[in-house]
Amino acid sequence: MSENIYLQAVEALNQGGVIAYPTESCFGLGCDPDNQQAVNKILELKQRPVDKGVILIASDYSQLTRYVDDNAIPQDKRYHVFSHWPGPFTLLLPVKKGVSELLTGQFNTLAVRVTAHPIARELCRQFGKPIVSTSANLSGQDSLKSANAVKSVFQSQVDYILDGALGESDKPSTIINPLTQQVFRS
Repeated sequence: MSENIYLQAVEALNQGGVIAYPTESCFGLGCDPDNQQAVNKILELKQRPVDKGVILIASDYSQLTRYVDDNAIPQDKRYHVFSHWPGPFTLLLPVKKGVSELLTGQFNTLAVRVTAHPIARELCRQFGKPIVSTSANLSGQDSLKSANAVKSVFQSQVDYILDGALGESDKPSTIINPLTQQVFRS
């Protein structure tokens, strides 16, 4: 895939835009997690309640340490946390103080994933930090599975669409709290 494709996506993120991109199971909507206006735009586009929070995806765990309270992950749980990644596992981890409630919703944890999807992973690597990742769909409706479907539903409301193949999963990522072993979505 051409470097230019990533550059345009990263430029849109840097300018506070909302982009669509392929993930493990569907197209995602993403933005800079530190740009509250952009996060609000995604929530409005999806008609998603703020109290649900969003997921951050990253190319590696080090990108998440600005948002995750790494010191609050007990030593005896660390293997269980890191053994899930990279892959289709979204983990609910302790959140650092000061992280926006637009990201956490009503929760005291943050949903994060080190993605194994090559396009999404490279996008995060080139952006230099995680991106918001939520399924490209209106809240309560089926997730969109192609760039054309994203165009038809969101038309010009998305600033850039990074086209590419989806991963091989037909279901959304598993969401677990690795500190409590509670599974929220499987």
